[in-house]
Amino acid sequence: MMKKLPIPFFLSLFLLALLPSARAQQAHVNLDWNPHKNTQNLNPFGANVISPEVSDDHRVTFRLKAPRAQEVMLTGGPILLALKATQPIPFKKETDTLWTLTVGPVKPDIYVYRFIIDGVTVVDPNNTLTGFSDQPGYSQLVVHGDGPAYYDARPVPHGTVTRHVYHSDVLNGEREIYIYTPPGYNPKKKYPVLYLLGGSGELASTWAIDGRANFIADNLIAEAKAVPMIIAMPNNQVVHRTHPRHTELTFKLFEEELRKQIVPFVDKNYSTVTKPKGRALAGLSMGGRHTQLVGFNCLDLFGSFGCLSSGDVNTEQTSAKFLNDPDVNKKVDYLLVGQGTGEVATIGQRAVALHQALQKHNIRHDYYVGGEGAHDWGTWRHLLYYRLLPNLWQTK
Repeated sequence: MMKKLPIPFFLSLFLLALLPSARAQQAHVNLDWNPHKNTQNLNPFGANVISPEVSDDHRVTFRLKAPRAQEVMLTGGPILLALKATQPIPFKKETDTLWTLTVGPVKPDIYVYRFIIDGVTVVDPNNTLTGFSDQPGYSQLVVHGDGPAYYDARPVPHGTVTRHVYHSDVLNGEREIYIYTPPGYNPKKKYPVLYLLGGSGELASTWAIDGRANFIADNLIAEAKAVPMIIAMPNNQVVHRTHPRHTELTFKLFEEELRKQIVPFVDKNYSTVTKPKGRALAGLSMGGRHTQLVGFNCLDLFGSFGCLSSGDVNTEQTSAKFLNDPDVNKKVDYLLVGQGTGEVATIGQRAVALHQALQKHNIRHDYYVGGEGAHDWGTWRHLLYYRLLPNLWQTK
C-alpha cells in the first residue's frame, strides 16, 4: 500500500531558507534569508560560540572552541573556490580555547564547508545549518545579499512538496519520491511534469533541501517566467554507488524503474499531461548521465531534457541512436546542456563533448555555462533558475 506523507517544506527545519526577519543567527524562528547575520548576539541553540558569522560587507568569521587542538583549517570545494584558494585555510588560535578565521568578502550564495581539526574532517559543531546525503555530513554557509535571493522563500504563493513512499517491484523494496505541485494546483487541470534527478550520493529529498527546487519554482511562477508544473524528484540511486558493477547495472535498472514504477505512479496520483511533450527529464552529474544514457533512449516518454554538469566523452557511441534519429528535432522540444564556470576545464569536459556531438549532428540544444560555482549546488541552483525551468514548455 502506498503511504503518502505530506511535508510542508516551508516549515521544515531541514530547509535552510528563508523569509525576511529581524531574527537571524540560526534561530529557526522564521525561514530567514540571512541566518548567519548576527543580529541578536545570541549563540545558536546548543552552541558555545557564534559560527559562522556573516557581516553585511560579506566577510565571514568562523569560530571553534578546541583547547586541545594543534591545528584547525577551513576546507570544502565551494567555499575554497569562492575564496580563490587551492588549499585549506588555517585558523588562528586567539586564546587558550578559541580558534578563529575571518575570510572574504564572499559573493552572496550558499556554500558547503567543513573544518579539519588535527587531520580529521568534521562539520562546524556550532552551525545548525547542515546538509546530508549518503555522504558524510557537511555545513552550510549562507552569505546574504540585500534581500531574499532567487532560491529563498519569498512572500509569494507557495506550492507544496509531498513525500511519497511506494513499493518497487523492480528493485524489490520501499522507495521514496518527493513531488512538488505548483501554487493553486487544480486536479481538474493537466500539468506538465519535470522528473528531476540527483547526482551520486544524493537522496530523493536533496533537490528540495539543498537545491531549493520548490522555492525556485515558486519564485519563477510568481514572476511569470515559468509555467506551472509538477516536479517529481525520485531516488535515482538503484545500485550502491561503490558496487563494482554499478555502471553496468544502473542504466537498465533505472530505465525499468522509470517505465514501470515512477512515471506510472506520478500519472496515477496527479493530474498530468501523459504525452512525451508533457514530460521532461533532467538531472545533475550522475542524474544528468541518467538523463542522457536512459532518457535519450526514451523518446516515447520524454520530450525535453536537461543534462546539468554531465555528459559522456564517448557520446558518439553511447548516444548513437539519438544522434542519428532523423526526427529527433521534431521529438525534442528543449534540450539543455549546462555547467558551472568553475568546472569547464576539469569534469566539465564531459558536457563539452556532449555539446560538440549534438552540434555535429545538427541537434538543437541550449549549451550554457554560467554562475560562480563548479560541480556543486551553487551551479545547479543557478542552472535550474536561470535556464532549465524558464525554458520548459514555453510557446515559441
